[in-house]
Amino acid sequence: MLYIPTLISVIEVLLVTVPVLLTVAYVTVAERKTMASMQRRLGPNIVGYYGLLQAFADALKLLLKEYVSPTQANLGLFFLGPIITLIFSLLGYLVIPYGPGLALNDLNLGILYMLAVSSLSTYGILLAGWSANSKYAFLGSLRSTAQLISYELILSSAILLVIMLTGSLNLTVNIEAQRAIWFIVPLLPVFIIFFIGSVAETNRAPFDLAEAESELVSGFMTEHAAVIFVFFFLAEYASIVLICILISILFLGGYLYDYLPSLYFLMEYINFDYYINNLNNESILSDPLIEGLLYGLTLGLKSCIMIFVFIWARASFPRIRFDQLMSFCWTVLLPIVIAFIILVPCILYSFEIIPSNVSLL
Repeated sequence: MLYIPTLISVIEVLLVTVPVLLTVAYVTVAERKTMASMQRRLGPNIVGYYGLLQAFADALKLLLKEYVSPTQANLGLFFLGPIITLIFSLLGYLVIPYGPGLALNDLNLGILYMLAVSSLSTYGILLAGWSANSKYAFLGSLRSTAQLISYELILSSAILLVIMLTGSLNLTVNIEAQRAIWFIVPLLPVFIIFFIGSVAETNRAPFDLAEAESELVSGFMTEHAAVIFVFFFLAEYASIVLICILISILFLGGYLYDYLPSLYFLMEYINFDYYINNLNNESILSDPLIEGLLYGLTLGLKSCIMIFVFIWARASFPRIRFDQLMSFCWTVLLPIVIAFIILVPCILYSFEIIPSNVSLL
């Protein structure tokens, strides 16, 4: 009987981790198809129906490749770096609420936990670049570390403004506080700044200076190949999916949806009198399973829209120089965020709408 709670915990972790890894696999396919469409190409269309199995073909190719490591590399740290990066990229999903109460662990300090976990993945990049004994990998890891540390400040400052409106570090509380209005409306400039910081935080184009192929071959992962390269690949796209879910939670209402008016209009259009009567009694959608599925699909749809915007930005903008990237962070974004950190509390205090959790501190 003592093993039952452990078994349940393992099953819960697998129910979250396996779909996340499958999502990561298909985000790569979606990116290639979307960018191909924007550039008037076909993209992957041979392996599987419409190229849907291309991600598994790529994974199989990398898993079967012969692994080659540099002779002068520190092998322990060389292998440990990608593993650390992948683990800390996946640990962020622990506190994501997919519905009311639908989280592996609904921590009261969930936002602080996510910031801490995302910061620790920097160590994996730094170790991987340094241990490879390659100047290109080392320069890439230094660039990536400087970039992640700099834009982490922008992200945490933008999240602080959201916390000022809710008075809690709990992600579920932040979602429920948006039942009246999504935070993207009152905090639209902060949302734009947060999105720019998110693109830089995930090493995505046009801010992928750590992997600048024209300057550093492949950045910090230049010497990695086969299975270890897969870890970096999975970590990057898992971070993208996680940051898009976080954007949806903080600014787009998370799993919240308003289904009754839209469904009522649809049923009225189709002339389903029986369903309209039941809909007025709210009996159709009272099933907890259907309600949970709608919550999850809503969060997934909002996250997919943000992932598409990430891909859209990569296909649209050219890569900037590294000094421009750092200068943009410290001389443009940071002063704007600090100005909002001063402005928003003043507005909340003037209208006496400071959340009770904050006013008691």
